[in-house]
Amino acid sequence: MKYLALIYSAPNTGPAPNTPEFGEFMGAYQAATRTYQEDGVLLAGEALQDTSTATSIRIRNGKRETMDGPFAETKEQLGGFYIFECANIDEAIRYASMIPTATYGTVEVRPIMEISKD
Repeated sequence: MKYLALIYSAPNTGPAPNTPEFGEFMGAYQAATRTYQEDGVLLAGEALQDTSTATSIRIRNGKRETMDGPFAETKEQLGGFYIFECANIDEAIRYASMIPTATYGTVEVRPIMEISKD
């Protein structure tokens, strides 16, 4: 089954760029990604640009509305994701627990709905 691991954190939490701690943090991401690849569970994974680059879209009364930024104001912002192919939720949680941002942010794991093409 496919699982999506959504990576959230509040701005200015975690290691600051251009510090030794940030280098270690990124190294931990590279190690986790390498494990996912070696174990054959990684289907996709990407980091996202800052929410200030986002555009939200709504259709109301047949008209498109666009807004700068994310739709909801929250402390934590979506910063990236992984998609895993795992046997069950417990395995997906085990892999998601390796995501370094989990130490100061939140990682949400959700099964991906399989939609029949019939």
